[in-house]
Amino acid sequence: MVNKKPEWLIRKLPEKQSLNKMEEMLVSLSLNTVCQEAKCPNIGECFKNKTATFMILGDVCTRQCKFCAVTKGEPSSPDPEEPKNVAKAIKKLGLKHAVITSVTRDDLEDGGAGHFVNTIKEVRNYNPKVSIEVLVPDFTGKEASIQKIIDAKPEIINHNLETVAPLYSVVRPQAQYHRSLELLQRVKAKDTSILTKTGIMLGLGEKDEEVMELVEDLVNIQCDILTFGQYLRPTREHLPVQEYVTPEKFQYYKEEAEKRGIKFVESGPFVRSSYNAAKGFDTLQQKENL
Repeated sequence: MVNKKPEWLIRKLPEKQSLNKMEEMLVSLSLNTVCQEAKCPNIGECFKNKTATFMILGDVCTRQCKFCAVTKGEPSSPDPEEPKNVAKAIKKLGLKHAVITSVTRDDLEDGGAGHFVNTIKEVRNYNPKVSIEVLVPDFTGKEASIQKIIDAKPEIINHNLETVAPLYSVVRPQAQYHRSLELLQRVKAKDTSILTKTGIMLGLGEKDEEVMELVEDLVNIQCDILTFGQYLRPTREHLPVQEYVTPEKFQYYKEEAEKRGIKFVESGPFVRSSYNAAKGFDTLQQKENL
């Protein structure tokens, strides 16, 4: 366990004016963002640039992951107006690439897949030119739920592995590494036109060889996009940081993952799965059009 943050993890406080304007709009539409709920270190930068990752299905999660700051407990029923309100917010912000995620809803029969589909439809109704990226939970491995998302044809389906396989019992006790891997594999097997994406946190005690094994697993299922970021402890009740990974090490992982066959890799201390999400999509679109 380490305590003092190194200099490369020190950032200026975000501008209050940018935060207030975005927060006012979100409140007016009864919306949540993962930026706020997960205490993302990039919130100031993203809100200033009028970007956000919208979190649907409420703000209470049914899982007890040891790294996440999102509220845990018994969630309320999904808001039927939420899909339309997300679409309105995206239009107000003038976004070209929209990222939509959710809390995990193991209490719902389909895990919330239908609500995701309704949101995708509403976003397209209001914003026909917007590319859509969904960051989904594992739906407890239910094929029918995953198929609903695939059939809605978002441009990117993202599902975060979060950490290496040996650490799942500690970091994600209600999740399964291979179940998450199979979700990404199923997307590619059903529709090769949809880009697949995942991300992991470093600094939880993973070993180099375990990270490389994860990368190889992703290469084998043709995952397109991978992000590496530094785990930061949200509160004292969460898992402690085992290591502050250097920028040089992040660069090493990026180069190794690309060398092994991942098409687009974003890697750095402040990288998060949805940070600069449009960049990965645009880059791969340009490569495809060459």
